[in-house]
Amino acid sequence: LSSLPLQILLYVNGIYYIFYFLATLAMIIYKSQVFSYPDDFLAPDLAVLFLMALLEVPQLYLGFKGNLTEAEAPLGLSLGLTVGSVVLCMYLLLWQTYVLQADVLLNGVLLMAYGLESGLKVMAIAAFVS
Repeated sequence: LSSLPLQILLYVNGIYYIFYFLATLAMIIYKSQVFSYPDDFLAPDLAVLFLMALLEVPQLYLGFKGNLTEAEAPLGLSLGLTVGSVVLCMYLLLWQTYVLQADVLLNGVLLMAYGLESGLKVMAIAAFVS
């Protein structure tokens, strides 16, 4: 009953998130050097990025584990962590101090991946329950 599309998407999302994290970190550093980035706002933007990375690791692990073992609980926890990651992604998309076109592109792709991943998780949980 394991979902192959979900497993593939979790793998691709893990690779994409590494790229996303490094690119967003580089852009925050770039923005702090080029623009007049208020010191009070640099720390929260970095904290959100690192908190998002801390959520991504267990979210992906629980997603892999839940899908491969056909267990609803890990997939449900992974789905809950995905909601937290979506909120943090929305912060970086809408409320970050400076938002560049690259930020919009990176966050848009990540939000689409989260949406597709969430739908596949719900379908997998439904298949495991029945």
